Amino acid sequence: MNTDAVILAGGYSSRANAFKMELSLEGKPILQHVIDAFFPVCNRIIVVGGYQVERLYPLVESYKDKVLVVTNKEFEKGMFTSVKRGITEVTASRFFLTPGDYPLITTDILRKLLENEGEIVKPVYQGRGGHPILLPFSCIKEILAEPEDSNLKLYLNKKQITQIETEDESILLDVDTQLDYEKVIRFKSVKSNGNEK
Repeated sequence: MNTDAVILAGGYSSRANAFKMELSLEGKPILQHVIDAFFPVCNRIIVVGGYQVERLYPLVESYKDKVLVVTNKEFEKGMFTSVKRGITEVTASRFFLTPGDYPLITTDILRKLLENEGEIVKPVYQGRGGHPILLPFSCIKEILAEPEDSNLKLYLNKKQITQIETEDESILLDVDTQLDYEKVIRFKSVKSNGNEK
């Protein structure tokens, strides 16, 4: 498939009281769970670091040439600067975009998004939009032209988005705080035991 992925991992993780990408989920760092979901359907996976970027390198070492870590030197200005930094590395005709703290994203969801021909495609669970978002290469120039005070939401509000309904709540579950982390651990445990609702 002619698809890349951009994973945003440049923030301070201040609300989580830990470096989120290193947090363990069933014995594996959160970032690796995200990479593993994208690995079967993407040519390249671009991980955008910023704060303590050097801590990302050991986490991607085992993925060889398919995963690229790049540094956003302007990460202090917010996530949109990481979006812009990451998409400059995209070469595929379509690319996924997600924060790196959504460790429950599944390859099945990604395949479902890829089956749709809409320009911009995002998953929805019970009316709530989640991650990742699938965008065409043609959006890159537009995003890079957005002003400094813009953000991804403002950009997407100007576009027509195809929403794909899913029964998988994992598209909503990120790890912003310690409570979020505990919820993700419980959710993952239930899924792994085959007891999901």
